[in-house]
Amino acid sequence: METKLFSPFTIKDVTFKNRIVMAPMCMYSCHNEDGLVQNWHRTHYTSRAVGQVGLIILEATAVTPQGRISPQDLGIWSDDHIAGLKELTNLMKEHGAATGIQLAHAGRKATVEGEILAPSAIAFNEKMKKPKEMTKEEISETVDAFRQGADRAKKAGFEVIEIHAAHGYLINQFLSPLSNKRTDEYGGSAENRYRILREVLEAVKTVWEGPLFVRVSANDYQEEGLTAKDYAEMGKWMKEQGVDLIDVSSGAVVPARIHTYPGYQVKYSETIKEGADIQTGAVGLITSGLQAEEILQNDRADLIFIARELLRDPYWPRTAAKELGVSIEPPKQYEHGWL
Repeated sequence: METKLFSPFTIKDVTFKNRIVMAPMCMYSCHNEDGLVQNWHRTHYTSRAVGQVGLIILEATAVTPQGRISPQDLGIWSDDHIAGLKELTNLMKEHGAATGIQLAHAGRKATVEGEILAPSAIAFNEKMKKPKEMTKEEISETVDAFRQGADRAKKAGFEVIEIHAAHGYLINQFLSPLSNKRTDEYGGSAENRYRILREVLEAVKTVWEGPLFVRVSANDYQEEGLTAKDYAEMGKWMKEQGVDLIDVSSGAVVPARIHTYPGYQVKYSETIKEGADIQTGAVGLITSGLQAEEILQNDRADLIFIARELLRDPYWPRTAAKELGVSIEPPKQYEHGWL
């Protein structure tokens, strides 16, 4: 029987050669604090393309300087960033990988100098800076920054855009009632808390026709927080707006103790996939080919997002293929050492 993990997967007019996705992982490597691509990015991402990953999604890339998680984050807030990002997409495509980028704004989890923004003036914890509650004008400006980021991503040659609405960053802060205490049209009901994501998706789609993903944190791990069932409802709204796939992670909107174990987030992917009738990606302590294949064969997700395991093993697709008894084509230069 053909393995699903190594079968092609098509969204719109983009085909991934397999269902292995390199999940976004921050590299904090822009040492000049200008958001520009460095040699590290060229080496890091290209090596995973050589390793036969089907889709590579770049780390959280800031749509505004103020929205960086750290001063060393990659940026897409300026046209100056396009050339370096274009170089990256060319390098990855040269080795057969599809290319994606995660557009992000850190909100209250930004650690840059100066004022930081959030839906409500509540710090993440006692060690982090208290943010300013965003005005409607600042919300509108941020939505437009995502649109501009999407336009630059298109010019840089990316084939997939993922909107970062997870891990306690700005959009996640709006979605969760634990971090959003607003009383205007951006707070209160689930529909109101979803409003900024709705506006971001509408804005992005004015300039972007390609595959569109959203990463969510499907469990706040705290009473009165959001669960996967809540995100299944929001997933229906995302599907109506033209989102192609939800990348299902969890946690980090508020401090919480999370019990982790192999595949601990897969059940959330399954809940959203079934509840919203939308394609999903599973991520989180997925480390073996057999584990990934089980998830796909049982329709618990459509794509497998691999993060830390690809840091440990840039050639994880080869490792997984050997485990599953599948032969995958190596780079021509590696043929003699691939078996």
